Amino acid sequence: MARVCTVSGKKPHFGNNVSHANNKTRRRWQPNLQVCSFPSEILGKAVSLRLTANGIRTIEHNGGIDAWLIGTRNSRLSETALKLKKRLVKAQARAK
Repeated sequence: MARVCTVSGKKPHFGNNVSHANNKTRRRWQPNLQVCSFPSEILGKAVSLRLTANGIRTIEHNGGIDAWLIGTRNSRLSETALKLKKRLVKAQARAK
């Protein structure tokens, strides 16, 4: 499973550990990924996503998973978020 945030797209960063003797070894910094579930009012159930702490704050700031997905352009969404958005739009059309 890739270590990438569904919302912000943050990925691992790469660099070097540099010792006092100036020996360099490769290392990577992992994003702060959390598995978080958000209640979806349109779908009527909880939606689980792998997000960074920053991604969780973004969704909460925009009023929940439904509001964030509907208000975000498709070009900015990951594949997982696009599939979820399509399910939301279908469920919303059925409700009307």
